[in-house]
This record gives sequence, structure tokens and C-alpha cells, in this order.
Amino acid sequence: MPALSIVIPAYNNGAYLRETLDSILTQDYADFEVVISDHASVDDTRAIAASSGDARVRVIDCAAGGGAGRNWRYVSDHATGEFVKLVCGDDLLLPGALAAQVAALREHPGASVVASRRQIVDARGASIIAARGIEGAAGPRTAGEVLRTTVRSGGNIFGEPGSVTMRREAFEAGGGWDSREKYLIDLSGYVAALRHGDFIGLDAVHAAFRLSATQWSARLVRYQHEQTRDFYRRLQFEFPQAISPADVRYGSARAFALAHARRAVYRTLKHRLGGDDITRTT
Repeated sequence: MPALSIVIPAYNNGAYLRETLDSILTQDYADFEVVISDHASVDDTRAIAASSGDARVRVIDCAAGGGAGRNWRYVSDHATGEFVKLVCGDDLLLPGALAAQVAALREHPGASVVASRRQIVDARGASIIAARGIEGAAGPRTAGEVLRTTVRSGGNIFGEPGSVTMRREAFEAGGGWDSREKYLIDLSGYVAALRHGDFIGLDAVHAAFRLSATQWSARLVRYQHEQTRDFYRRLQFEFPQAISPADVRYGSARAFALAHARRAVYRTLKHRLGGDDITRTT
């Protein structure tokens, strides 16, 4: 059994998947498996996944339908390692990411989640924001403390899944990915693991998240705000000693403002994000 399972829920990622795999397979930490689940892609995603030539990589097939949530759950169910890390099929790991995050979880056996800062990049991989995330949550933190921080931020201080590694036993015991609020499926997984352990925030930048213009619309801003508000309310019910109704109100207002601000920024950057049309959602 490898120490770490890296799971990739792929769908039409042919343009970027080879680069994503290279960023994983060239890490200076080697005790891992890579499980790639192809969700009925219509491009060359599966062929690229199967051509790595590395024995640590295996490819499985997820039947069409069910959205991203189905593929995230399916590929994660095939993880066998002590730790699990989901990497989307167009994102990147930076050098040293795996070694640092596994070491942090081994050093803190009571922690179930470790997250690092990440870089935000455009369609070509050029940097837009050099370092983002873990604001107010660096170092060891209790689950309640770090969840209150993310609620009050109005966003996701943990970052996208490529920034995060979880203890698999805690992740599975907590219920895994929950797609009731599909735009917060990543946060749902972190909360699942944090039900059974604490958090470590690493100040180093260990991942790169690729923005896409086609993911943003006015309707999406409204949906994200509604789902964020509902998600925060559930967190307050589950962690009442750490998160207050006032925290939820404050975080929900910030989430609404930040979503509109992001859309304005993305309109400005749309020529760098792989498309001119930002009126449709994925």
C-alpha cells in the first residue's frame, strides 16, 4: 500500500493532463499511487492518462452522468493510501509539495488535513496571483478554529484540492465529498476530514490552480452565494462552539461581495483564461 493516493477526476482535460501528470511524477517524494478516473471524455484525455509509462499510474473509467461529484467520489473510492490528495486534471503541483504535506501529517498525528498556499495561473500557466490561501490559519489549528476562519473569510482559505492532503481514514469516516452544494464540493471534503482531526497550514506555495473563463456567469454568482450561505449554516449547526450565527451572517455577506468582485476581475482577464465567452457555466 502506498503512503499517498493522488486521485485525478478527469473530464476533457486533454489540453492539460500531461502537464498535470508531469508535475506529479517528477516530485521528489515517490511513495504514492496515481488513480485517474476518466468521466466519459470526448477528447484524448483517456489516451494521455494511459500513456504515462509509470507503474504507479492506473486508469479507471467512470460512467457518464452525475456531474463532477460522481467522478470525485468514484476516483476517491479507489484510493488505497494512508493519505489522499485530489488533483484536478488541469492543475499543477509545484516541487516539494508531496514531501512537505506528507511530512506535516506524520509530524502531527492528530491532524487530518494539511493545506498549502497556491498560485493562480491562466490558461497558459502564467501567474496571475503568486501566492494565495491559508490567510489567518498558518500552523497547527483546531478544526473549529480553522472552519470559523474560512466562514468569516467568505471564501475558501484551504484552496482547491491540489493544495490539500487529507488523512484518508478521517476523510472517509467523515463522509467524503458531498455535492449538495456542488460549487463547494471541495470544502465539503475538507470538513469531512476535519470532523476527525485538526488542521495544519503551510505557508509555502505548493500548487497552481488554473482559472477558466467559461466557469463564470451572473447566474453562477447567485448560485454560489446561496450555496455558500446554506453551507455556512450547516457548519454553524455542527460546530456551534466555534462558529456563531453572526459569523455566518458576516461570512455570507463577504461571499456575496467577493463573488461579484471575482466576476469583474475575470471579465478583465478573459483573454488570458482560454475563452472569450464567460456567460455559461460548467
